[in-house]
Amino acid sequence: MNTGQRTNGTDTRPPPWRDVRVLRITVQVAFLAGVAALLWLLANNLVQNMQAQGMRTDFGFLGQAAGFPLAGADFSSRDSIWAALVVGLRNTLVVSAWGIVLATVLGVFVGIARLSSNWLVRKCAAAYVEALRNIPLIVFLLFLYLAILQQLPRINDAIDGGGFVFSNRGLYAPWFDVDDDSGLFLGFCAVAIVLSIVVVRWRTRRFNATGQPHHRIVWGAVTFGVVVGVAWLALGQPVSVTLPVLDGRTVSGGYELTVEHGALLLGLVLYMAAFVAEIVRGSILAVPKGQAEAANALGLSGAQRYRHVVLPQALRIAIPPAGNEFINLAKNSALGIAIAFPELLRVTRIAIGQGQPAPQLIGIMMLMYLAISLTLSLIVNVLNRRLGLRGV
Repeated sequence: MNTGQRTNGTDTRPPPWRDVRVLRITVQVAFLAGVAALLWLLANNLVQNMQAQGMRTDFGFLGQAAGFPLAGADFSSRDSIWAALVVGLRNTLVVSAWGIVLATVLGVFVGIARLSSNWLVRKCAAAYVEALRNIPLIVFLLFLYLAILQQLPRINDAIDGGGFVFSNRGLYAPWFDVDDDSGLFLGFCAVAIVLSIVVVRWRTRRFNATGQPHHRIVWGAVTFGVVVGVAWLALGQPVSVTLPVLDGRTVSGGYELTVEHGALLLGLVLYMAAFVAEIVRGSILAVPKGQAEAANALGLSGAQRYRHVVLPQALRIAIPPAGNEFINLAKNSALGIAIAFPELLRVTRIAIGQGQPAPQLIGIMMLMYLAISLTLSLIVNVLNRRLGLRGV
């Protein structure tokens, strides 16, 4: 019998102070009000203390000149403090994005190697995972920076060969030289990506309808290459490849990766790949053995078994824990402060050291890290829902 119905003319609905739904809502509202009151009290206390010490409580200082340079960035001391924070945020995003991609690729290979039937491959992968997982990340970063990259030859004696230049000043690699009027070409590249996706989906639907081999990756790659190639020739080669050229103590052309940037990226990739490898190994072991046995019965090779049967199912299991590791990688990029890489935390510390108000700067930094973590969490949740089994 539903609450609120009448029986023999009597209302059976309980009074509000005994209604479970009313009590739940009341408790939640009271809790939120208490949290809001506590935050207001803390903020009011902070503002009063800052005013008592003569510190400014607004954010107008963000438009002032920073008064400090940032190595490895197009930034001068005349630029604003907000521009410095943007540079730090950009460096954090670049390191995090490349770190996630490279750590995922390396982690998948190491995780599969840990299950290899070859004794040497299996033990080498296990040694790599156990060694990296049991060393503090900051110690590993300092080792890469001080014991390896800082010990490279000076720029006068730099290692120059094969289109790469290595020295203790920086690492230089081939890169793309884009003209100022290459916007139309980039537009054609975007169109090529869309057409490639359309072709891939068309080949997939054809495979589902006829059972014929789809070769969708090949078709998509050829479509992209043809469209980009024709646009590149028609527009007069707006994008070219430039190689680093060593001339005395200067290097022109190519892409420059500072030693600090390289140490942080390499350390994050090698370190986090060990954790991703364990996630991949556990996810593969969680796939029922009957799936692999069925693949063997069909005559699939080891690579085909992993590609078509095991890894697609293991991916559903690996996404949630791997997402946690991706968020940890983005947050661990703050350890670049130990090797003087101008990421978000180091830029904030430098600005505070120049006499700028710490509460506002730390608050902005925390919001930026929170935005990065929430964005990664959103992407992982979307992938998890897309790849999850329907009806489960």
